[in-house]
Amino acid sequence: MKKKHTYKVPDMSCGHCVNRITALLGSMGAKGFEVSLEQQRIYSEEPLEEKVIKALEEAGYPVAAE
Repeated sequence: MKKKHTYKVPDMSCGHCVNRITALLGSMGAKGFEVSLEQQRIYSEEPLEEKVIKALEEAGYPVAAE
């Protein structure tokens, strides 16, 4: 499936960040996503729920939908 939703994560700067974001998304029940360090983005098939966005921000990774 094609990833339709894109979220910029400017504070993602290393592999540890990718692992934390991936784990958080998985623990919150997000599915069909890809985390790209090179592009500092999260790509997902479905829009991220508001509670997931809030959890990312609380973990130090504010996101902006594109």
